[in-house]
Amino acid sequence: MNKPKPPAFDPADVAESNATSYPEPYRAAAAKRFNRRLGAHAGLKNFGVNITRIVPGGQSSHRHAHSTQDEFVYVLSGETVLETNGGAQTLRPGMCAGFPADTGDAHRFLNRTDADVLLLVVGDKSANDEVSYPDIDMQGRLGADGKFSFTRKDGSSF
Repeated sequence: MNKPKPPAFDPADVAESNATSYPEPYRAAAAKRFNRRLGAHAGLKNFGVNITRIVPGGQSSHRHAHSTQDEFVYVLSGETVLETNGGAQTLRPGMCAGFPADTGDAHRFLNRTDADVLLLVVGDKSANDEVSYPDIDMQGRLGADGKFSFTRKDGSSF
């Protein structure tokens, strides 16, 4: 098979990273989640497109809800548990979930199986997005620089 020419590319050629901007003590929870940042690789500025791989025992993130960003997730492979304010449900390949901004419906994906889970994650990059984390003492904000900063719920620094 011929290697595609830009703007086309093979997602496997995009490096995986489990880097996170979460502060300690919440950083370790991201160690079993890896992203291929396809949108960034393609130079997209208005929305992100990632392939997220969650290894067995891992999670996509801490349960969270965005104030201004929409998120859409499509299960590519594996079986994942979606946790929302409404409870937990199992999603399989071909299933998807959407999280409109400012609904307060906090969500995350868990891998409770012995095989990797692959998710296609699409979200916009709305400035000044605020992220609530109902299960932990953390809140986030997307700055004008496109990076998230985190504080405790009382506003104090980590």
